[in-house]
Amino acid sequence: MARAVIVHDNFLRRVGAGDLPPGKAPAPGLANVEAVALFRSQCLSRALDRTSRAMQKAGQGYYTIGSSGHEGMAAVAHALRPTDMAFLHYRDAAFQIARAAQVPGQTVVFDMLLSFTASSEDPISGGRHKVLGSRALNIPPQTSTIASHLPKAVGAAYSLGLARRRPPERRALPADAIVMCSFGDASANHSTAQGALNTASWTSYQGSPLPLLFVCEDNGVGISVKTPRGWIAASLSQRPGLKYFHADGLDIYDTFKRASEAAHYVRTRRKPALLHLRMVRLYGHAGADIATSYMSREEVEADEANDPLLHSVRLLHEAGALEPQAALAIYEETCARVDRIAAEAVSRPKLRDAASVMASLIPPRRRCKPSNAPSPEARAALFRADIKAMGDPQPMSRLINWALADLMLAHGEIVLFGEDVGRKGGVYGVTQKLQARFGADRVIDTLLDEQSILGLAIGMAHNGFLPIPEIQFLAYLHNAEDQIRGEAATLSFFSNGQYTNPMVVRIAGLGYQKGFGGHFHNDNSLAVLRDIPGLVVACPSTGADAALMLRECVRLAREEQRVVVFLEPIALYAMRDLHAEKDGAWMCRYPAESERIALGEVGVHGAGADLAIVTYGNGRYLSRQAEKTLRERGVELRIVDLRWLAPLPEAALLEAVAGCRRVLIVDECRRAGSPSEALMALFAERTQTPAARVTAQDSFIATGPAYAATLPSRDAIIAAALRLMEA
Repeated sequence: MARAVIVHDNFLRRVGAGDLPPGKAPAPGLANVEAVALFRSQCLSRALDRTSRAMQKAGQGYYTIGSSGHEGMAAVAHALRPTDMAFLHYRDAAFQIARAAQVPGQTVVFDMLLSFTASSEDPISGGRHKVLGSRALNIPPQTSTIASHLPKAVGAAYSLGLARRRPPERRALPADAIVMCSFGDASANHSTAQGALNTASWTSYQGSPLPLLFVCEDNGVGISVKTPRGWIAASLSQRPGLKYFHADGLDIYDTFKRASEAAHYVRTRRKPALLHLRMVRLYGHAGADIATSYMSREEVEADEANDPLLHSVRLLHEAGALEPQAALAIYEETCARVDRIAAEAVSRPKLRDAASVMASLIPPRRRCKPSNAPSPEARAALFRADIKAMGDPQPMSRLINWALADLMLAHGEIVLFGEDVGRKGGVYGVTQKLQARFGADRVIDTLLDEQSILGLAIGMAHNGFLPIPEIQFLAYLHNAEDQIRGEAATLSFFSNGQYTNPMVVRIAGLGYQKGFGGHFHNDNSLAVLRDIPGLVVACPSTGADAALMLRECVRLAREEQRVVVFLEPIALYAMRDLHAEKDGAWMCRYPAESERIALGEVGVHGAGADLAIVTYGNGRYLSRQAEKTLRERGVELRIVDLRWLAPLPEAALLEAVAGCRRVLIVDECRRAGSPSEALMALFAERTQTPAARVTAQDSFIATGPAYAATLPSRDAIIAAALRLMEA
């Protein structure tokens, strides 16, 4: 017999017989009417679990993780306010239901069933995933909450303190709000959870406001692996700067009391706390998972005997709030009501085509106030001596710095942060003077944890800021890329465009550094970014392009709510010369503040019809070096700079190479997984033009004299171009 049936039958039988589990007397704090309302939320959560499993068995519902055993989260919701943003564990249906009771006009049962049946009318995801979440309830949707949501919860909490000091135009959370994030005991071991907890402690330890409530729902097992008894308390109760609270999650009175104390501490002290709840897990992990295949029957039955709904019936009876037979009637009525509503939900329309599925990949545009164009006097006061230098050619690093300063001057919601970006001004000096010009609130030195840096960006964007986080080197992104792939870039998709987290992620990357690095400081793989739907990836090759494209990236984030990666070629930061020492031919003047390069606009140098070299980043620099020799050999060419690596500017590329007899792709990334693969496919599928490519070898990059041995070179480009022309 299925465990869901056994648990259901046990509840009916034991309540009917007055056979209720023992426990403490009801703690003070809950009025009778409140306690009964929480019990109703618990029953509704349980009924939804039962119905969703029945729908899945009948082919009317889809993969689901139930909340049975975790119904005590209803009491946590009751201890918080609907204006407190909540990032939920996947077992927290009771939390969402109880919060819906705090907000008038919510049709929570039908809404959740629409999600369970993947209906296109699902109000949160539009049928794209079974998720908990609601815009009206301040619950951003989560799809894979193995702690990946904790860093952005830290970021959202941090934004509350910053918004008090520097309120952004689109502030979403009230000044007295707190942020709650919940997770399981097994998830607590994930590096993302450990990083978020450490970041919260690190921030609190220094006295910075961080009103965040962590809730660890400890049911003692992660899928099939048991959590050592006492491990959560031992590992999380003594963290510096993190106040620890504990409650019995099977007891709604105790849970409400301790959750209220924890929330009051966080709200009044503006410091983080952790609420550790004892739970049980009923029905196994998810779907068709059979708990008795990895747990003894005695262990499973012991958890079932501790059903939190049975505990609630006893507590309500002892508090004089509800008699057991009345509680039983509520349970049965709730189950029947959910079944009736489910019959309607399963009939509602589903997504049927790719266009409908993809409709929310790109966030909706939004109206923004005009930028705060500074007066010439204010700008002169900010830049001082740099104003005069703007008339002279400068290297890329300085032009990026000036572009950032101009953007921060125009848009007060921009906050720049990362490792060493503040007092030091960045490893390569790109952010020098910005902290002195804009203050430590807007140019923030973070701890050394890329997951926390990107999580900070996601969370701050939830509260109206426009984050510009920096990842110090491209290779360091791999420590945290799921914060882009699994969190930032998916939010619009899984919320049907209702939630967004616009940002511009600056990353110093690619190769050709002569004296610094090896693999971790010279990484020429973009594969991790190229296939993320909806993500914009920009890569400038000159200082002027960098300034112009950075302005467009900020516009894309600010007006179109896009997640953008701005990849800065490290080796070109300080590049001055092109053909000969001290020729200064690679430097540029700072472009006028009103100019920008639009998304999808490629750069074309030359007008030759013999050969089009399609490239980006360092490849453009090397192709310009090769150009001189190729022209001397009689090859009339043009150099096409991609600029935008994702989405690939296909139409602009085809127009740029039109009329050329040959196409040579110069790609400094590895042959496998590089943009050159997509470019070769584009030209093969859409043109009759012969094409070839020069790429890096499928190798990591060495330090020392061989720093460029595996990478494209000027001579390799010349040789490949001549071979292609001869062919």
